[in-house]
Amino acid sequence: MAEKEGAVVKKGHDEGLKMAVALLEEFGLPLGLLPLEDVTEVGFVRDTGYMWINQRKKVEHKFSKIGKQVSYDVEITGYIKPKGIKKLKGVKAKELMLWPPVNEMAVDDPPTGKIHFKSLAGVTKTFPVDAFAAGQ
Repeated sequence: MAEKEGAVVKKGHDEGLKMAVALLEEFGLPLGLLPLEDVTEVGFVRDTGYMWINQRKKVEHKFSKIGKQVSYDVEITGYIKPKGIKKLKGVKAKELMLWPPVNEMAVDDPPTGKIHFKSLAGVTKTFPVDAFAAGQ
């Protein structure tokens, strides 16, 4: 794939998770945003911001502070930028009985303590950033 050209790639859970967390940290995103379980590969192309995360199985995680169930597919891709991720694929948040795909997330800059999630359907949800702190 052309978009993976020039990527830094880490294989295996420990290395992959370390890289995913380092990217969240570098771009000012909450460290608990991607509660990954069995990572097989993480890649990042610095020139374009394209990143991907592969894990062995789909993960469902409940963010207890906001009572939200989120589903993470075996492949998650997107373009990471300061304070946000665009064209996100592989992440869905449960809304009543539906699982609309989340395709963008952004942290307020300057910081207000809020993070916004947009779905393709144009629905935006806003939550406190600390709901996605590491270990939530």
